Amino acid sequence: MSTHKVEKFSGVGVSAGRVIGTVRRMPDAIQAPADGAPLPAGATIDSETARLAQATQAVAAQLKARAALATGDAQAVLKATALMASDKSLLKSATKLVASGTCAESALWEAADAVATQLSALGGYMAERAGDVLDVRARIVAELRGVPAPGIPDSETPFVLVAVDLAPADTATLDPAKVLALVTSDGGPQSHTAIIARSLGLPAIVAASDTTALVDGDVVYVDGIDGLVVRNPTEVESATARTYANREQLPEFDGRGVLADGHRVPLLANVGSGTDAQAAAKAGAEGVGLLRTEFCFLGREKEPTHEEQVAAYGAVFEAFAQKKVVVRTLDAGADKPLPFLTDSTEPNPALGVRGYRTDTTSPGVLARQLTAISEAAANHQAEVWTMAPMISTPAEAQDFAALVRTANLATAGVMIEVPSAALMAERILERCDFVSIGTNDLTQYTMAADRQLGSLAELNDPWQPAVLHMIAATSAGAQGAGAKPVGVCGEAAADPALAVVLVGLGVNTLSMNKRALSPVAAVLRTVDLATAQKLAQLALRAASAEEARSLVRAQLPELDRFGL
Repeated sequence: MSTHKVEKFSGVGVSAGRVIGTVRRMPDAIQAPADGAPLPAGATIDSETARLAQATQAVAAQLKARAALATGDAQAVLKATALMASDKSLLKSATKLVASGTCAESALWEAADAVATQLSALGGYMAERAGDVLDVRARIVAELRGVPAPGIPDSETPFVLVAVDLAPADTATLDPAKVLALVTSDGGPQSHTAIIARSLGLPAIVAASDTTALVDGDVVYVDGIDGLVVRNPTEVESATARTYANREQLPEFDGRGVLADGHRVPLLANVGSGTDAQAAAKAGAEGVGLLRTEFCFLGREKEPTHEEQVAAYGAVFEAFAQKKVVVRTLDAGADKPLPFLTDSTEPNPALGVRGYRTDTTSPGVLARQLTAISEAAANHQAEVWTMAPMISTPAEAQDFAALVRTANLATAGVMIEVPSAALMAERILERCDFVSIGTNDLTQYTMAADRQLGSLAELNDPWQPAVLHMIAATSAGAQGAGAKPVGVCGEAAADPALAVVLVGLGVNTLSMNKRALSPVAAVLRTVDLATAQKLAQLALRAASAEEARSLVRAQLPELDRFGL
């Protein structure tokens, strides 16, 4: 490929794929100018005002052009941002500051700050627009400075996107037809970047700290399976990438998760809205294993009304008539704060009042949510199961089950996310009907490693044998309580090799993003239950996540066949 020196960088592979492409780096964040910085040398108020107006018009035109080429959510985000760039009041405020002798960058920065603060104070939808103002501010200041604007780079040809990390807003303009792969130096296996990459089917590596050395124009090989980035790849990597490009296409999921011996493993979907649910149903999901009800609450100053909640849940139930829909009650707190429910001053929110625990500090919100879920369930034909997040003790499980019964809902369960719940699964299941394992949080709490920290990505791996032992303990507890159902709804279920292990550990159902249904189904069909159990024992006996993963993958040749 190249006569240049071959360099290798290691990270954590979070989405399968092996490709070669040219690097485009995310531009650095725009730094704030000095407060009230004076006009540049030789500039006049008129010339600086004209420079400000030109930069504003240029950014608005760029955003409108990109919006015209985008579709769906990305188009809506870009149109809203373009409108903000054209906002006359913002330009007027900045122009006044220029007239007082302030340079264009400082004037625009200060004016946008004031507008964003006002919008935030209004709450609700208007508060959400504050982010658009700050995005526009960064773009206009970048234009004034003649540096690249923040966000996904523009490119006529496909490229490998390399960044420190991606903010949720960055992904609105991410075009899978242009981005060949994602590589970040920060982030972990459960970071926003990792989840987005998996949902888009893009090869991705996170926590590859040394990739900060990569620059625009570098040719790299990205292996999202082994977590490897190679600068100036050789013929060996080229051949591997060609093999991946010629991989056998996965069969479409036929709506039936089953092992080679006929053992059924229903494959469900994780969804957050009615739109998500419709897409999952179209992809063949056998039901919903996790309905994240936060979508109805986030970004709001006040609790949504009963009617709003009934309509939101009903839209999901409608997409899965006669099928199971597992509803997780509000999982607020930690990385999902809510002004009306959580305490932003907690010193350690991940270990604070989150999930089910908020019912002790804000009683009534959970009961009202359950009433809304019950009414929505009565209006539709879905088989509704309800579970609480962040349950730690049998007593909490019992209290939640009582609330569910009071709301006239038939099936009550809990999330297994903390080690105490995994170890007490039998006693917990004596008090409720089912459990669902949230592997993202269970990994975080078992390994005492913040799942958002790239520096702890190696610990934050669901292949960690300690985490697998927690899952095995949960399954054993379920058997002791009368073989009650155990599901997995964390990101681990979307890894085809790990899905085999989970089934071998005694998990009954797997829930995942809709894109993972086909690969998981295809690999499960190649093993029988005895083989899955044998591979689970191999993983349990391993000394590390890396060893567990490699031992199991070596026994699953279908992974290479399908490029997984």
